[in-house]
Amino acid sequence: MTIRLSDHFNYRRLLRFVFPSIIMMVFTSIYGVVDGLFVSNIVGKTAFAAINLIMPVNMIFGGIGFMLGTGGSALVAKTLGEKRQEKANRYFTMMVWVTILVGIVISIVGIAIMRPVSIFLGADEAMLSDCVIYGRIMMAFNAAFMLQNVFQGFLITAEKPSLGLAVTVAAGVTNMVLDALFIGVLKWGVAGAAIATGLSECVGGIIPLIYFLRPNNSILRLVKTKLELRPVGKACVNGSSEMVSSVTSSVVGIIYNFQLLRYAGQDGVASYGVLMYVQFGLAAIFIGYSMGIAPVIGYHYGAGNHGELKNLLKKSSLLMIGLGAFMVVTAQVFALPLAHIFVGYDAALLGMTVHALRISTIAFLITGFNIFASSFFTALNNGGISAAISFLRTFIFKFAAVLLLPLLLHLDGIWWADVLAEIFAFLISVIFLVTQRKKYHYF
Repeated sequence: MTIRLSDHFNYRRLLRFVFPSIIMMVFTSIYGVVDGLFVSNIVGKTAFAAINLIMPVNMIFGGIGFMLGTGGSALVAKTLGEKRQEKANRYFTMMVWVTILVGIVISIVGIAIMRPVSIFLGADEAMLSDCVIYGRIMMAFNAAFMLQNVFQGFLITAEKPSLGLAVTVAAGVTNMVLDALFIGVLKWGVAGAAIATGLSECVGGIIPLIYFLRPNNSILRLVKTKLELRPVGKACVNGSSEMVSSVTSSVVGIIYNFQLLRYAGQDGVASYGVLMYVQFGLAAIFIGYSMGIAPVIGYHYGAGNHGELKNLLKKSSLLMIGLGAFMVVTAQVFALPLAHIFVGYDAALLGMTVHALRISTIAFLITGFNIFASSFFTALNNGGISAAISFLRTFIFKFAAVLLLPLLLHLDGIWWADVLAEIFAFLISVIFLVTQRKKYHYF
């Protein structure tokens, strides 16, 4: 049975609709983790620390794709809800071509500045070469990475979440197979990891492009259109929360690495790399849910269905909190085996990583609610509030916590920073939801 954006959603229908998006994001996180697994266990912890040191830079540049994808899909979903199909197709087309052009420009700039950026981030002589090689190769594929991010949102809006899942699985399998070949067999090191990831991003970005260029049975088409700055600007503003989240998370990741180099050296950076992989794997479930439900929220907002907005907010909030509690328990139980997969070859590093995981994952009790709250306002086309939640959550609160808590708790202060930041973000999210209830009528 086909589920439409216009449907009424009970728990079963809701979970069925968002399930492909959740699996899509989980799979994306898994094949990202595969790079780390192969590099850490085959190339070594210095190379593993190097790719984690430079990774935030790649995410900053790639964040523009998240912005155009989430902001653009929310705008298109709202336009569909207003029954303006032709305009929705034009908006969709503009977002895709702008993504390609901007991605190419960013690739050129990123490749040019990668070496000085690596030095600025604190790469020592042992790590510098790996940082530059990995970063430049990743930048070469940036346009494909941005397209992949854009189409993740638009395939859901086009009522084709299963196709989005299939493309992501294909990209993931490509990455895993090529990692095994390039790193395990051919011994190409960090270059092999970057090439494998880049080629998988081509699969994730180009297949949907071909799908929409050809006649298809979705509700979206790529059509002839001219560039209109107003809808592109509106999409950028509306999707700014995702851009803010990507950029600020990456900047804060750089600050974390600075602090870890100070308090724990190279081992601290490697340990934080494991933390990032596990956290992204868990957060991917929340992100996938929020991506999956956002076009539905946008559609019903455009159609003026206030009762369905109330229904979606209530059910989603309960699901996020319940799932978060389950994740906390699971992370506490499986911290040791998870850490062992990455750094089991080093007893001291393993102990540090297990301790860090058991502290930092407590935050997941409320992380899902915070992610959904920001996405909820993006879907309502209120990019300002969505960006405010993301900026405070991923930058201000974490930045302050990671700088101040180590003064009191030393290394443990870095591991507790995420927990404290999510608590403050939860309070801010609740305040915004309460104060905006009369405007959007979801209470």
